[in-house]
Amino acid sequence: EGYASVFESWSEELGGNSPFRERVVKGAFEETIQKDDIRALFNHDPNYVLGRNTAGTLTLEEDEKGLKVRIIPPNTQWAKDLLVSIKRGDITQMSFGFTVILDRWSYEDNIDVRELLKVKLFDVSPVTFPAYSQTECGVRSMFDIMRNHQKEVEQSKSLNKRKLDMQKQKLKF
Repeated sequence: EGYASVFESWSEELGGNSPFRERVVKGAFEETIQKDDIRALFNHDPNYVLGRNTAGTLTLEEDEKGLKVRIIPPNTQWAKDLLVSIKRGDITQMSFGFTVILDRWSYEDNIDVRELLKVKLFDVSPVTFPAYSQTECGVRSMFDIMRNHQKEVEQSKSLNKRKLDMQKQKLKF
């Protein structure tokens, strides 16, 4: 679980001989995560598929922070090894593979700047060397996920009970 992109944060310097920096604008992933077939890979390598949205093993959503990613990895040795590296803190960041649908260029602080307004995603990946240092990934156990889900269910039940109690109080008057 983590963020493959954090909105309005700067990338490292990109572009080689024609350096530029880029940032992603909120909404850039909105359409692609609804309609496209996207994979979760390790280091953008198609030989290491961790999940896929069309298979239900990859969940993508835009929230206020950025592009949130949840992956249910396969029960393979290489995926288990990757999880160990993430748990140890050797791999802590993510990236995304994409093509640009709509962008905006400007010049700021003596460097070209590209804002990604709309992209087509191909993959999201835990990576060794991210283009955006603000990204993050970590491992959550199924126990943690179920515990958090149970807390949400209990909070919802409590809220519904309070609403019901308030309705009963209104009926008494």
